[in-house]
Amino acid sequence: MAQVVGVRFRDVGKVYYFDPDGIPFGVGDRVIVETARGVECGEVVTPNREVDDEKIVKPLKVVIRAATSEDLEAVRINREKEKRAMEIGRKKVAERGLEMKLVNVEYTFDSSKIIFYFTADGRVDFRELVKDLAGIFHTRIELRQIGVRDESRMLGGIGICGRPFCCASFLGDFHPVSIKMAKEQGLSLNPAKISGACGRLMCCLKYEQNAYDYLLKITPRAGTPVNTPEGRGVVADVSLISGVVKVRLDQSEDAPPRAFRRDEVQPLRGPAPEKAGQNAARGGKSPSAPKPAPKPKKEKRPSARGSR
Repeated sequence: MAQVVGVRFRDVGKVYYFDPDGIPFGVGDRVIVETARGVECGEVVTPNREVDDEKIVKPLKVVIRAATSEDLEAVRINREKEKRAMEIGRKKVAERGLEMKLVNVEYTFDSSKIIFYFTADGRVDFRELVKDLAGIFHTRIELRQIGVRDESRMLGGIGICGRPFCCASFLGDFHPVSIKMAKEQGLSLNPAKISGACGRLMCCLKYEQNAYDYLLKITPRAGTPVNTPEGRGVVADVSLISGVVKVRLDQSEDAPPRAFRRDEVQPLRGPAPEKAGQNAARGGKSPSAPKPAPKPKKEKRPSARGSR
């Protein structure tokens, strides 16, 4: 166990652990820490607490100090510089005719480096652009290409639900989302309805997926033979959320399916009766029928010719 504090460097983003060095910090305190990018000013979002060693990325760096009024003023000045750097960067991109879109600009705390974030469809040769920017700002320049999901997180916006983007409001990290999740949740597969403003599948598809995975395990699928209080039948339709299972009973195949609760039906092993009948009518073999014994192989007689 080790004592740590959680620090975040953006309004929304990943939380990093640092060693408080015995100093108590509260939520909202600003601290100066050393990161891979250099010295940075961050905000404490998790106060002092004990964490298992397995959850810590070592070596655990120590908090340099609590941010002073001079440090906060330097952060404010950097934010003003970022606006000017954004205008100059867009102007230089247009002059060079590069097929890239500048999304955001960040100054490091000590102004030793400026990071330009951009999106592009492919690789971009920006070596000459870096020279132009370095000649203007007289500091280190880094151009970092990001994806459309990171662009939406940086810019923010309103989703089709009417609320701010999840990635720009509370999501700490992106989680993989697949079209299989939309299928299992019974959603429309129309890309316009399940895609976010970034053009990718909406992150909220992941929120309820664990619940759907559990419901799929305890609910028989359509086409499964089951036993009900009114006799045997085959599942015709399923509502995972309400737990209603519609079964077409064997004794009344022409009647509409009957609705039962999930706990009232019991799946049966083996194929459905009508499917087994169809296989027999087509001359197919029943799954339980024994396989014919293989024919014995004929022994080869030795050739009458001698070897040369």
